[in-house]
Amino acid sequence: MAKENQPTQKPTLFFVNKEKEPLFSKKNRALLSDPMDDNNPITVQVLGICSALAITVQLKPAIVMSISVMAVMAASNVIISLLRNLIPNRIRIIVQLVVVAAMVVLVDQVLKAFAYDVYKELSIFIGLIITNCIVMGRLEAFALGNGVWKSFLDGIGNAAGYGFILIAVAFFRELLGSGKLMGIQVIPDVAYAMGYENNGLMLLSPMALITVGIFIWIQRARNRKLIEKN
Repeated sequence: MAKENQPTQKPTLFFVNKEKEPLFSKKNRALLSDPMDDNNPITVQVLGICSALAITVQLKPAIVMSISVMAVMAASNVIISLLRNLIPNRIRIIVQLVVVAAMVVLVDQVLKAFAYDVYKELSIFIGLIITNCIVMGRLEAFALGNGVWKSFLDGIGNAAGYGFILIAVAFFRELLGSGKLMGIQVIPDVAYAMGYENNGLMLLSPMALITVGIFIWIQRARNRKLIEKN
């Protein structure tokens, strides 16, 4: 009789109870979708603007940077979520920095080994992921208070939202600034013969901020609830 009264152990995966909440429930899917639009790290939270300014002259480095940030954010969120009950509150920022720095060093060495040309282009910007406010912000605001699976999804979602803007800005800057994409000539020579002139304006740093501003304007024109009221 005692065994009959004992509650059955529910199976878990990544410390998430499968019977209590599906892995890809509506709330979990929102962790992936919201940063792509309503809660985008760059256009809504206005974080990570420096990357949009520095590495969006060409599309290839922007793609590699986006993948690198995604790997760092996903791994860091998981590790901090696993350790969240063991980290003393007064040293939590130091622990977060150590975890992020370790992940960045790992990504840096992988790029150096397998994509050396891009590694040289990105140079110090890979190392600056350590101080990226998006990464540290999600560790502090989410991973410290949520389970491993949710933290993983949150890291992937916010990195994807960040990467989407980065790649979109790089797409237009390289295309309109040099007539190329991924180093391949896209705008034909006939366009130049017909009067198209590329004066390199899109390759200047201020155009990165102007392009991001255009994305912000389009997003708020489409989604009026993002407009702040006085």
